[in-house]
Amino acid sequence: MSSQGLPPGIALNDPRPIAAGAPYTFFMPHDIELAALKPGDGVKAILRQTEGETKYDAERMWVLIELIEDGVVFGTLDSDPADMPLIEAGMPVAIPLTHVISTAFHTSNPRPETPPRREYWERCFVDACVVEGRCHADYIYREEPDMTREDDEYEDSGWRIRGTSEAIADDEQRGEGPMYIAIGKVLNADDRWLPLIDREYGAAFQWDADVQDYVELE
Repeated sequence: MSSQGLPPGIALNDPRPIAAGAPYTFFMPHDIELAALKPGDGVKAILRQTEGETKYDAERMWVLIELIEDGVVFGTLDSDPADMPLIEAGMPVAIPLTHVISTAFHTSNPRPETPPRREYWERCFVDACVVEGRCHADYIYREEPDMTREDDEYEDSGWRIRGTSEAIADDEQRGEGPMYIAIGKVLNADDRWLPLIDREYGAAFQWDADVQDYVELE
């Protein structure tokens, strides 16, 4: 194995910058989970091939734990890569706990209780300019949800999030319209309106640059 504890030509992606950049949609395991891991459990990490051409930039793969020592998981790959010919299931790998993105617990070692963590997968309508970081969430309002369909995994939250008039005009020039996406993706771009997330249907707010806060509209 290489000095990283991986087969030659294979590297490990650090998920912490991803989590920092997308805190409302990319969740790392809780420290309590990591501390409870034992041999026979599993962890998932992001691996990439650094030699030759591959179809994917990286793949998320499971590792079956054999030993945990000094903050490092030693085990064998428990996934079949989709397009990484330099590594295959059963090969020995070593993964720092800091790079674990998910955990799986054997029936003999039940998953521990962790503090509840709110997730924001409900859908909303939002201008592309807000999601792409070209402006802030300028005008937000919540209406009775009307977009949820029977087979939707997540329901419509009722939130409608508009950018500035200038940025919306730029969207039109770009040919980009409003998006129907998870609230968490909007919060990753602009979370200044998070304290309002549970307000009632019919509530509406305008960003006031002078007071640097949202002003509720009648």
